[in-house]
Amino acid sequence: MEHRLSQRIEGQLPILVYKKGMPVGTGEIRDASRRGVFVSTDYSDVRLNQTIQLGFRVPEITEDHQTLSAHVVRRSKDGFGLDFDGAENNTRAIFALIMWLNENTHAAQDG
Repeated sequence: MEHRLSQRIEGQLPILVYKKGMPVGTGEIRDASRRGVFVSTDYSDVRLNQTIQLGFRVPEITEDHQTLSAHVVRRSKDGFGLDFDGAENNTRAIFALIMWLNENTHAAQDG
């Protein structure tokens, strides 16, 4: 049984994966919470506990490019899970991401 400390919101948001400030891959956020995200990607050059950055823009909420740092906590053939805990982040960027995913998930389910 899986135990999560915060609810995950499913969605699809394109991202760039950065390592040490350099773009190294692309993918999309498949689900997110205030504690972390799962990134669907073909990029696999990550290891557990490694810190990486995600770059994204939240449509309709901000025109600004957002960047979040996170630690790799899980790897799979489809991507990797990231945890924000212990990484310095702009909480407004996390909030904007969650709000956008939440609004767009409901719109997709309702319509």
